[in-house]
Amino acid sequence: CPCCSVAQVPVAEGKSVQQTVEIMTRKLELLGAEKQGTFCVDCETYHTAASTISSQGQTGKLMYVMHNSEYPLSCFALFENGPCLIADANFDTLMVKLKGFFQNAKANKIESRGTRYQYCDFLVKVGTVTMGPSARGISVEVEYCPCVIANDCWNLLLEFMQSFMGSHTPGIPSVFGAKHDSIYSPADTMVQYMELFNKIRKQQQVPVAGIR
Repeated sequence: CPCCSVAQVPVAEGKSVQQTVEIMTRKLELLGAEKQGTFCVDCETYHTAASTISSQGQTGKLMYVMHNSEYPLSCFALFENGPCLIADANFDTLMVKLKGFFQNAKANKIESRGTRYQYCDFLVKVGTVTMGPSARGISVEVEYCPCVIANDCWNLLLEFMQSFMGSHTPGIPSVFGAKHDSIYSPADTMVQYMELFNKIRKQQQVPVAGIR
């Protein structure tokens, strides 16, 4: 799997999410990037069933079941600060059977959907992050196709991202630091999306916490 960086881009001042996405995609097109279809990454949250916690005295855990249109035959199950399981697409069916252990927090479903752009050896995906009916943020995934060792390509990724993200160019992803010289995998991309989705969820909760 080619190395990639997944980051959140703030909404431009005085603009909507959609207008900010259009500004970013216009910059890409001016650079010479070409549209290459669409993409979607989704994430459903499951929490440990109350009956399991009370009977076994365990603390509740969250599990995230994710899909990525780049890997249509796979399903990813991630624990926060834990392992990432890569299963085949019918893993969702298994989760229905495990509802005695894991409950689906349906209101927490979140996804990023948008357009893929190819520019030389880079693949860029600019997505609108939605929860329910409303747009909550913007994600940008930048992939450097020829490279599978994270530390070998960060400087190239950084330079390219600066060309269209400017001051919003992200720092090096935490998964890069953990990989050192090992091969980058699809799970590393999904961990980055999980972190981004959780960050956006928490941003939505801040005003509520302020009221309390």
